Amino acid sequence: MNALTDLQYQIQAALGQRPLDLLVRNVRLVDVYAEKIVETDIGICGDRIVSVLRNESRETQRTLDANGRYALPGFIDAHIHIESALLTPDRLAEVVVPTGTTTLFVDPMEVANVAGYDGLAEFFRAAPTLPYRIFVEVSSRVPTAPGLETTGGELGPAEVRRVLAWPTAISLGELDPSKVLDASRKAPYLKKILAAHARGKIANGHAAGLSGQDLEAYAAARLADDHECVTLDDVKARLAMGMAVIIREGSSERNLQDLISGIVRENLPTRHMMFCVDDKFSADIAAEGHIDYNVNEAIRLGLDPLKAIQMASLNAAEHFRLDDRLGAVAPGRWADFILTDSLTPISPAQVYVGGRLVAQGGRLVVEVPKIRYAAWLKNTVKAKRGTKAAHFAFKHPERGVAKSKGAALSVTVRVIEIVPDQIINYFREAELEVKDGQICPDLTQDVLKIAVVERHGKNGNIAVAFAKGFGLKRGAIGGTVAHDHHNIVVLGTNDADMAACVRALARMRGGFVAVAEGRTLAQVPLTVAGLMSDRPASEVNAALDKLNAAARELGSPLNSPFMTLSFVSLPSIPEAGLTDKGLVDVRARKIVPVVIN
Repeated sequence: MNALTDLQYQIQAALGQRPLDLLVRNVRLVDVYAEKIVETDIGICGDRIVSVLRNESRETQRTLDANGRYALPGFIDAHIHIESALLTPDRLAEVVVPTGTTTLFVDPMEVANVAGYDGLAEFFRAAPTLPYRIFVEVSSRVPTAPGLETTGGELGPAEVRRVLAWPTAISLGELDPSKVLDASRKAPYLKKILAAHARGKIANGHAAGLSGQDLEAYAAARLADDHECVTLDDVKARLAMGMAVIIREGSSERNLQDLISGIVRENLPTRHMMFCVDDKFSADIAAEGHIDYNVNEAIRLGLDPLKAIQMASLNAAEHFRLDDRLGAVAPGRWADFILTDSLTPISPAQVYVGGRLVAQGGRLVVEVPKIRYAAWLKNTVKAKRGTKAAHFAFKHPERGVAKSKGAALSVTVRVIEIVPDQIINYFREAELEVKDGQICPDLTQDVLKIAVVERHGKNGNIAVAFAKGFGLKRGAIGGTVAHDHHNIVVLGTNDADMAACVRALARMRGGFVAVAEGRTLAQVPLTVAGLMSDRPASEVNAALDKLNAAARELGSPLNSPFMTLSFVSLPSIPEAGLTDKGLVDVRARKIVPVVIN
């Protein structure tokens, strides 16, 4: 059937002139428009809802008695990088769909930074075979920091316009302030915003730490939302500027409790708020949940259940201009809904997508075809250097000022200090000892050596700096997930183990690894673009658990050390980032020396 015939059939089914395909009787429907619960039935024709009226005599092909279960819209993740879950989209289905997530709004900037437009096309090729819906937030910053990093791919204005023309494209993906506030120099990014608006699509924000006049200018650049709020003041400032707020709860970005607690305390309106995970490992989704976790936690913290459900459905659909298809259990919308026995908490008993049962009792009940990616997308780790300990030596620069420290010399260096459970960080200073002409890490200060190794096979760059807050007492950890350039990032207590990490990552064509005394303690292979695995979720999650246990054995106290490691290299979140070209002052948007003269 074509679209016109489908529409004709659906109108006829709504009028009772032809049978429904499915009638779900005896539901307590969550009306997200009126914020009330209605006892009724749901009539479905094809993949659409055509009726939410009670009608005992309606003719139907199939009937399901919901026995008084609540029926609520399928959940929407308003901003996710699928790659950060470490699973390919087909494998991710078994983790997110049983939790009630039926739609993902995906910014694929990670695979784009590795493989460009061709990588995007390959990544989304099999999307129609998935038991959930994918819409594309077209990646706007590939690379994130032009001139300050080496990436495998690029998306200029022409490529962005090309992806915006895809039927599934719904917005321009996140733009950070550095791309728009200096309007005289950022014409390519402003052109991307205008290209999105010309197609009737919004442009997504990414405004960590922004306030006052800068935030106002950012909103004036027509950025529609922000998922980087850390404090309640951040939330209120963005709402006051007409920007929507997407409340994030990822693996290392734990913002939900503080924000929802404040929203409840001050009784802030929530109609312009949504939920996302942004970056959350599949193991954490399996352990905690996906958007259902955000909803249930919000309810536990005192938010009205109907408002929490509304944030996870209608608000996102309206914001992205998809509310004619998504976000509510109402006529004309896709039949994407959840049946649950309770709203406190919500635990999906059944999940439907397009009127088809896709999950029941916490498990997928449909077969998902395995996506087979092109060989070139599984061979992207091409590091030219980094396999030898000598590659990580940090020589004391002759121009530096070495100070006497007893019998030894010391030097003052800039250090990246992480904030646990957040992706922001700060510049700090530390005095480190110089031995045999080399600046050494200092475990007593928790100051470790960190390096980024170019892995796209372009120039062999290696940048070495220092980081604080990871807590390692021995060994090293590393990975090919390093936002947003996705070179190799490695952190360690000694150069030999850092080199061993690089060798292991090259052997397995990407992933994460923990090493001590030259021996691999645990690893998670991620062969698809060096970012994702096409193995079953349970296998990947078990490997990640072993990896985190190995990091704890090495001394790290962090809840998610590898997610935290992957963000230390990000040159767009204040204050510091590390790329293959050096230590980046994010606010000044320039490379700065590690050694302070």
